[in-house]
This record gives sequence, C-alpha cells and structure tokens, in this order.
Amino acid sequence: MDDYTPELPEDDADQLFEHHSFVADKGQKPLRIDKWLMNKIENATRNKIQEAAKNGSIFVNEVPVKSNYKVKPDDQIAVRFEHPPHENLLIGEDLPLDIVYEDDQLLVVNKPAGMVVHPGHGNYSGTLINALIFHFDNLPNNSSDRPGLVHRIDKDTSGLLVVAKTEMAMAHLSAQFKAKTSEREYLAIVWGNMDEEEGTIEGNIGRHPKNRLQNTVYLDDDADKGKPAITHYKVLERLGYVTLVSCKLETGRTHQIRVHMKHIGHTLFNDERYGGNLILKGTTFTKYKQFVDNCFKVLPRQALHAKTLGFMHPTKKEFMSFEAPIPQDMQDCIEKWRGYSKHME
Repeated sequence: MDDYTPELPEDDADQLFEHHSFVADKGQKPLRIDKWLMNKIENATRNKIQEAAKNGSIFVNEVPVKSNYKVKPDDQIAVRFEHPPHENLLIGEDLPLDIVYEDDQLLVVNKPAGMVVHPGHGNYSGTLINALIFHFDNLPNNSSDRPGLVHRIDKDTSGLLVVAKTEMAMAHLSAQFKAKTSEREYLAIVWGNMDEEEGTIEGNIGRHPKNRLQNTVYLDDDADKGKPAITHYKVLERLGYVTLVSCKLETGRTHQIRVHMKHIGHTLFNDERYGGNLILKGTTFTKYKQFVDNCFKVLPRQALHAKTLGFMHPTKKEFMSFEAPIPQDMQDCIEKWRGYSKHME
C-alpha cells in the first residue's frame, strides 16, 4: 500500500497554518508516523493523528502522507491545518494577577498553582498570558511569539515569574536566563529521607522514549540526547518519610526538578505525572495510608514552589531579588508531616 497521498493544490496549500514541525533524528528507526507523532505532541490521541493524516494535514518533506508512513532519519515533518493554532489566537481575559513588583520595564508575578502559563493544546483560555494581555498593552514577544514571557513554570507549580514589558527588557532578561546568571530557588517536598545534606544533580534531560508526557535523564551511552541540566539541592527539614528541600536551578529545562529528583530516587510528593501520587516510602499500616491520602487532599498537586527569583534589572543595573511565601496548601502539607514525624521519634 502506498504511503503517500496526492499533493494539495497550491492555492489550498497556501491557506494552511503550521501547528507543529519536527525533524527526525539521524538514528531514527522506521516507525509509523501516527505512533511517532504521539510521542511528540502532548495530549494528541492516535485517533486524532490518524484523522489529520486522512485529511491531508500531515506532511513529510513537504508531501502529505498517510498514517502508516514510516518515519526515516532526517525526515522533516509538519502538521498543518486551515486554521491558525489556537495559542496564536490570544484573547485578553480579566483574570486576577498577584503582582509582586512592577515598573516601566518589567513585572514580577506570583503565579498560583493550577494556572497554565501560556495557551497550548487543551488550554486555550485562563492562562497567565490571557491575563497579561488584558492588563498590559504591547507586551514584547519572545522567540516563541509569547507576549512578555521570559521563562515559564509548570501549571501545578506555584511561584515567581518575571515578565518583560519592553523589547529591551525581553532581550536583557532572556540573555541572563541563557547565561545562567539569574537566581531561581524552589521549595519541594520529596519522597524519602535524603542521604546527603546537599548535592548537585547533573544529567541531560530530554523526552522520555516510552512515555510522551514525561521527560527523563540521559546518561552514559545516551549522553548525547537531551539538553544539559544542573540542579543544586539542600535539605531544609527531614519529615520522616518525606524531606523538604531547596533546589537551585543552574539551567531551566522542562520539568527539571521533577525529573532530576525522580532520577535520584526522590520523586516529588504528589507529582502524578512522575508517580509521586503513590505511596513511595513508609509503612503498610492502614492509618499511614489514610494519613498520606489526607496529605494528597490538602496538597492536590506536585509539591513544588518557585520561592525566590533574582536578576539584574535591565535599566537600573542593580541585582533585584524577590521572594514568594509558601502557599497555604503546601504549608498545610508540611505541618501535617511535621506532626506525623514527631510521633515517629
């Protein structure tokens, strides 16, 4: 059966908007494109991908292909539709913003857990960007055409973000994050009693080969995969079967702390995507299970908070540092573990 479908007429092709584009690795083994794209596009089901292929929306090297096309090394793959990506159709929304600091160049926002930073597949409204473009005019776009965003944190992580209000601030702040001169400290509750008081985790982070929703650490034979990532951690408080730690980022990879902590055997507490919503340490007593379930209810998200953010101000040329208090849900969870760990002594 032929993998290819007829090319679209040129006048139709001109109307297509690119939603995703990828280049297959040099070592890519033959794999059906519907399976391949499932590992690349978050929240995309195989049915949706097959439907897109049937409608002539999946292109390999500028030619539409069917869903059984086998991806080969260096293939240039694009997904195109007749409508622009939803995340490009930005609409301002009157959502509350917790602004910690603001001047004519930038603002620092304390993002609540549960708020997505920018629109994407499945989240087209209610995001931080929807709020920003409602409250502020003419925010500069970053390299991904996202207004004001210098960096991002995950939906269920709370804490501080800096937003650029001018092109100059965007360039200046982005350069600091790239040069690793910005200061970012996170608080995390992790499973297990950590052996060391402090340490550094190094290891390239890239997409997990089998679970498309996770990232993973690549070492040894696969060290050329992923991007370099460095996390410095320090134990703040030992709470029995969990530990409160401070994590300082030297790099800013997607899910970096979550991936690095899992890699060293200390998955974040209640991090569902990485398995932290299971009881990973402790006893088999029913009362203990009930206690942990209560902690999960108190903190229904991964236990991660972007507490400190520091950077050189683009025009004042002075280093500024900001701190966001631990949110109530995380504080309540810490208190519960404090109480439990006292009974263990």
